[in-house]
Amino acid sequence: MNNPIVTRRELLRATMMAGGLLLVGWDRLIDVAQAKDPYPSGKLLGTLDFISEDQFQMEVPAGLGLDGRLFTDLSKLTADSLIIPTDRFYIRTRCPDLIDYKSPWTINVAGLVEQPLTIKIDELTAKTRPMGVHLMECSGNRRSKHFSMLSACQWSGVPIAEILSQVKLKSTATQVLVGGFDGHWQPSFTSRPGADWIFTLAQLAESKAFLATQMNGAALTPDHGYPVRLLVPGWYGCTCVKWVNRIMLVDREAPSTSQMIEFAARTHQHGVPTLARNYQAAIIDQSAMPIRVEKWLVDGKITYNVVGIMWGGRKKTTALGIRFNPTEAYLPVEQYEQLTNETWTLWSHKWTPAQAGLYRIQLKLLDPTIRTRRLNTGFYMRAVNITESS
Repeated sequence: MNNPIVTRRELLRATMMAGGLLLVGWDRLIDVAQAKDPYPSGKLLGTLDFISEDQFQMEVPAGLGLDGRLFTDLSKLTADSLIIPTDRFYIRTRCPDLIDYKSPWTINVAGLVEQPLTIKIDELTAKTRPMGVHLMECSGNRRSKHFSMLSACQWSGVPIAEILSQVKLKSTATQVLVGGFDGHWQPSFTSRPGADWIFTLAQLAESKAFLATQMNGAALTPDHGYPVRLLVPGWYGCTCVKWVNRIMLVDREAPSTSQMIEFAARTHQHGVPTLARNYQAAIIDQSAMPIRVEKWLVDGKITYNVVGIMWGGRKKTTALGIRFNPTEAYLPVEQYEQLTNETWTLWSHKWTPAQAGLYRIQLKLLDPTIRTRRLNTGFYMRAVNITESS
C-alpha cells in the first residue's frame, strides 16, 4: 500500500519533535528551505540524462534474496517529497526465502549476561514509538545505478539501550553483536550470507540506535526486515541488520563477522581487521551530488538549473561548493541551507554553460574541518552532455 507524500514542513516537524526539540520560529526556518522557482518567467523544457549510467527500471523490486534490489529514483525529489514512501525505499537484500513467519518471532539476548532474556515481538511492538526521520545509504551505492540506494523515511521503534537495560552485563562484556535471520535457499552471485554486526556499547549509545518495527507509520514489509530491524542513525545500511532475532554481548576479542568482512572496504576500514574492536564506526561522511539537471527556456535562451542533495555527517554547514569541470575552481552553491543532519537537504544552482560539450558536475565542502572521504575522491561526480552553445 502506498504511503501519502509528506511535505517538507511535515518532515522537519517530525524530525524536530522526535528529537525532543522545541525550536522557536521553526516555521520561518522551514519557509527558508522551501525550493523556489529558479526562473519565474521561464519555461521548463525537461531534464538531461546523466551519461555513463545504466538504463533500467527503477522503483520495482527485482531479483531474489541476497541478489534482490529496489532502486529509488532520486530525480523525483522535491521540497514537498523528501520522505520516501515505503514501496519506493531502496532494498539491498530481499526477504530470505527460508524465513519462518509461522512461528512466533522472538529476539534472544544472550552471551556475556548474567541471565539470558527472550523478547517476544508483541512485547517490543507494544513499546514502539516515533523515532524520527532518518536516512539510509547502502555502502555499495554506485554511479552506474544512479546512486539510487539512498532513501529517507519516518521510523518507529524502541531504543536498543532499553533492551540492554533489561539484562545485567558481565564485566567482560564490551561489545554487542546484533544478528538477523539470513537463510537463503538460492545461492548469491553478489554477496555472502550472514547478517551480523558488532558495535561497542558507546557506539550504540552515541548513535541512538533503535530496533525499528515501523516505516512511515506502518509495519515493516518483509523486504525491509519485518518484523524488526536495527536502525543505526548516520551509519551505512550494511550495519542496519534486518530480521533481527538475536543480540549477543561479547568481549573485546570477538572476531569480525562475515558481514563486517564483506563491507570493510565500503565502510572505509583500514584493511580487513580480524577483530571487531578494530573496526572504525561505519559512519556516512557528509556527501553531496546532483540529482537532476533541468533545462529551461528563459527570454529566448537556453539555461539550466542543477538540483541536488546533501546528506550525512554530524556537522551542519552552508559551505557547499560546485564545479562543472576538473580544471575549474569551486563556486558556492547558490540556494542551500542545511537544517538537519538526520536526513537530506535539497540545494540548487543556476548554470549557463559557455559552450556545448561534456561537463562533469562535482561538489565539495569548502569547510576543511568536515570529513568527506568519498566526496574528496569524486565518488559522487555525475556528467551531462550539453548539445547547444549559450
